[in-house]
Amino acid sequence: MSPTLSRRLADFAVACRDGHLPDEIVADVRRRVVDILGICVAARRLDTSAAVISLVTDTGGAPQASVVGEKIRVPAAQAAFANGVLAHSLDYDDTHLPSVLHPGASVIPAAIAAAEAEAAPPRRLVAAIAAGIEVTVRLGMAGYDPKAGNSLFFERGQHATSICGALGSAVAAGLLMGLDADGLTHAIGVAASFASGVIEGNRTGGTVKRMHCGWAAHAGVTAADLTRRGITGPPTALEGRFGFFQAFLSGRFDADALLRGLGEQWELPKIFFKPYPANHFTHAGIDAAIALREQGLRPSDVEEAVLRVATPTVRTIGEPLAVKQRPETGYQAQFSGPYTVAAALFGGGGLGLGLSDFTDDLARDPQRRQLMARIRVEADPVCDRIFPFQFPAILQVRTTDGRVLRQEVLANRGGPDRPLSDAEILRKFTDNTAGVLTDGQLQRFRHAVDHLAELGDVSALLEPLQPPDHP
Repeated sequence: MSPTLSRRLADFAVACRDGHLPDEIVADVRRRVVDILGICVAARRLDTSAAVISLVTDTGGAPQASVVGEKIRVPAAQAAFANGVLAHSLDYDDTHLPSVLHPGASVIPAAIAAAEAEAAPPRRLVAAIAAGIEVTVRLGMAGYDPKAGNSLFFERGQHATSICGALGSAVAAGLLMGLDADGLTHAIGVAASFASGVIEGNRTGGTVKRMHCGWAAHAGVTAADLTRRGITGPPTALEGRFGFFQAFLSGRFDADALLRGLGEQWELPKIFFKPYPANHFTHAGIDAAIALREQGLRPSDVEEAVLRVATPTVRTIGEPLAVKQRPETGYQAQFSGPYTVAAALFGGGGLGLGLSDFTDDLARDPQRRQLMARIRVEADPVCDRIFPFQFPAILQVRTTDGRVLRQEVLANRGGPDRPLSDAEILRKFTDNTAGVLTDGQLQRFRHAVDHLAELGDVSALLEPLQPPDHP
């Protein structure tokens, strides 16, 4: 009898832990840890973050792992939950294509929490993150339909990020808890019953989406912990008649995409880093607007503009158009094509647009609303042919003096075709932590990341992120 899909993934993960990872993969993991932890620091200012940190504090339990930026230690699953929420709350976390999911924000918090709780060697943390992220994106790739040109998860209103992230987090946590291939197979089966996430919040609001990666990280750590305590999962949890792919995708999945080249052809280095804190579907439009601004276009010059994007993305960043043209909060603005184009035309911070460009006040700014009212979002066949391997955009502007300007951006910044440099990733981290961390803390953190595989204790990675004035 051939191994089940879960067992194939488990064997791969164990090989990552017990074997030698390519240098490229180790370096990539370090960059992703820097990226995610910087986002966690920045997200602590949100009301939703305060609510989650309050919940895990009030819940209490064994002091096993840290919440980023806090002195408290809580049970590992609770720390994974809190940090996963922080990592995903600003929509600044990494994106894999064509699975269209954000793997780092669940797997990295789950792995760090499990590593702290187990006092696991940091070398194992790197391997666990690499394996967990690879499993997450492979599951997402299995749910991609080339004919539809989109993720089947998304077509059904499901958040592939948190659904697949729960299983990838279970793999990462299980590796750090010492599970063997049999144990990881069970952990995947247990996590499959915990996976969840509904994506309607992208369209019409609500803050629950910020919880998704936290819940996936919590599910993964819990599944691994239950497994080592004797709870078992079905061996055919993925492909079975009543398994994961049947439950979420009505049995439609691509097993070849899940397994092809596993352990030899890595998806991990192909995952896009986000240069802007907004839904990834908006990024090429931001780049197009920045290019036109650099060519001299001013907001007052715009008579009307059309942001042309791939058909499946219109419903996220362009519908309902009246809502997208009048976001009430900075969070809603992150999912608005009209707002992000307007913000880029006004000029922003960070790597082009930064966190300071997505405030509630700016979302309701009268000048920006006047410009947004002149921007609509439409589907474009050129973009359709490229999506979802990129999130392209074509911005066409008719000016008040009758000119027609057109700017195409067909490859996203931050991906393999237009990668962010190490300096840009560090710039993003320093922007995210500005006003929170001192120069000394930044130096200690950089040293910890540069020597991640040699740290005596994973907690040394989080200690520099605690605010200096924290009691």
